[in-house]
Amino acid sequence: MKAVLVEKPGDENVLKIGEVAEPAIKPDEILIRVRAAGVNRADIMQRQGFYPPPPGASEIIGMECAGEVIAVGVAVAPGWKIGDRAMALIPGGGYAEKAAVHYGSAMKIPAALSFEEAAGIPEVFLTVFLNFFMLAGIKRGETGLIHGGGSGIGTASIPLLKAAGVRVIVTAGSDQKCEQCRKLGADVAINYKSGPFAAAVKATTDGRGVDVILDSIGGAYLAGNIESLAQGGRLVLIGLMNGTRAELDLAAVLRRHLKIFGSTLRMRPAAEKAQIVAAFLEQFGAALEAGRLRPQIYKVVSAADAPTAHRIMQASEHFGKIILKFD
Repeated sequence: MKAVLVEKPGDENVLKIGEVAEPAIKPDEILIRVRAAGVNRADIMQRQGFYPPPPGASEIIGMECAGEVIAVGVAVAPGWKIGDRAMALIPGGGYAEKAAVHYGSAMKIPAALSFEEAAGIPEVFLTVFLNFFMLAGIKRGETGLIHGGGSGIGTASIPLLKAAGVRVIVTAGSDQKCEQCRKLGADVAINYKSGPFAAAVKATTDGRGVDVILDSIGGAYLAGNIESLAQGGRLVLIGLMNGTRAELDLAAVLRRHLKIFGSTLRMRPAAEKAQIVAAFLEQFGAALEAGRLRPQIYKVVSAADAPTAHRIMQASEHFGKIILKFD
C-alpha cells in the first residue's frame, strides 16, 4: 500500500509517498481503508524526530483517519462490520491507504459528515473532551480559555464548550482569526499580539478570571495562565510549543486553590481511549449524529502533497483543520 513516509528527520521536504506492507490487524482491531487523515501539530514534531510513536505503534505519521472498514478482528465487539464508515483515533499510521485501529478508538461516521470532515474529528474533539470535561470537570455557567483559538484544538473547543453552556474566551494571533473565532461562537477573542493576554482576560471577566484554561504553549504562558485563573481554577497543559520550563508562584496556587494537570492523549492505553470515546459519544453523540458538531476545515490537500500541508501548519496560516486526502 502507499503511505507518506519520512526519509529521515527534517523539514517538510523529507515527506515522500512510498510503498509499505499492509498492517496486519490484531483480534481486537478493525482495518480501515483510509480516505482522509487529519494533520496535527504532533505530526510535525514526529517528522522532525522529536515525538516518536508509542512502543508497538506504526512508525507512519498520523493520529486520526476516516474511511471504510475492510476487515474486522475476531475479538471486536458487536456492531462493527465490513463496509461501515469509520473515523478513528490512532497512535500512528494515519498517513497511509490502510490503518489498523483498536475498535474502542473508532466511531461510526454520521451520514451528515464527509470523510474529510470525519478525519478532522477524533484527535482534536477527543482531546478537548478529555481535558476540559473529564479532567478539569468544566460545567455549565463556567468560563473556559483556549490558547490558539484558530488551531484544530481551538476550533473544536469552541462548539463543544458552547454546546455545554460554557462561556468561551480564546486567544489568537491576528484580528482576522479573532473575528473568525467569534463567528464560530467564541464569546471573547483576544489578539495576544496586542498585549499581555492575562490583563485582557481579567478585564473581560470583571477581574474574576476563568475557571479552566487549555494550554498548548507551555513555559512562556505559565505566569499569564496562573494570573488568568479564578479561585479554584484549573490549568490543563497539553503542549510545550514555547518552552518546557518556567517559574511557578506556588503561593498563588495554594492561596487560590488552583489545580494544574499535565495531559497527553496519544500515549494512553487502548482501554483508556475506549473509555474516552464512549464518554464523548454519551454526551455529544446526538449532536454529532445530527451534524451540529463538525470540524472547521481550512484546506484539503492530496496525500501526495503532504509537504504543503505541513508547511501551512508550521506557518500557522490555517484556521481549523488541514486534511490529507487519499484518492
